[in-house]
Amino acid sequence: MAVALIQGASRGLGLAFCRHLLARPGFGSQGEEPQVVTVIATCRDPDGARELQALQHPSSSSHSRLQMLRLDVTQEDEIRRAAEMVAQQHGHVDLLINVAAMLHPSGRGETSLRDVTAEGLTATLAVNTLGPLLMAKHFAGLLQKGGGHFGQQMGKGHNAVLVNISARVGSIGDNALGGWYSYRLSKAALNMATRNLGVELSRGKGRVVCISVHPGTVDTDLSRAYHRNVAPNNLFTPEKAVQHIMNTVNKLGFEQTGKFYAWDGTEIPW
Repeated sequence: MAVALIQGASRGLGLAFCRHLLARPGFGSQGEEPQVVTVIATCRDPDGARELQALQHPSSSSHSRLQMLRLDVTQEDEIRRAAEMVAQQHGHVDLLINVAAMLHPSGRGETSLRDVTAEGLTATLAVNTLGPLLMAKHFAGLLQKGGGHFGQQMGKGHNAVLVNISARVGSIGDNALGGWYSYRLSKAALNMATRNLGVELSRGKGRVVCISVHPGTVDTDLSRAYHRNVAPNNLFTPEKAVQHIMNTVNKLGFEQTGKFYAWDGTEIPW
């Protein structure tokens, strides 16, 4: 039975991942998603996550397959406790998607060195880089026990998939504009974490496919201040972005581990 864990699920992309996975009608053939018997949705404040709570309402056909967990991704003790709880209740995880992200504590990216502060860098790195890496640390054992339900070679070659939601601006090779120091640094570091995870979790039994994904420009709170510069056909709803990302996930084989992909499945330079 497949288990998916969405870290940062209260709104935006994370909420859309939960809706998408809960809506799956049944087990698919190779290259298609299985029915997800359990979706574990984590967020800092489950009591205030009204849209997520609605998915647990008895009127929802999938309410029994959604589990909500309180988890602040900047607190390692909470991550550890969440992993212990999932281990006790489910024993494995087939898909882990790290979604939660911060542009900058101010809500706007730095445009020059004058805007850079230690506090801004530290806070952004804590959410965007350290959080996903610590999630991988504490959930790696559960991923290695997965049933291989996601990816092109379901049940063959790998046990689970780990997806870090990154951003094209985290590409060093693709950076021609500069700026956004905290966000760019945090996503570039996240990509290095993905690369390292792809190496370490490919050894021995219980192999995990690990990728970074740029979701495109998505209509969420993180990027909304910059939407006026985006052509309408290049601005995705969270639902459309999730469809794109899951299409990429469903085509994954073990040879793709440790790589950085755009929403359409094309590889992005580091």
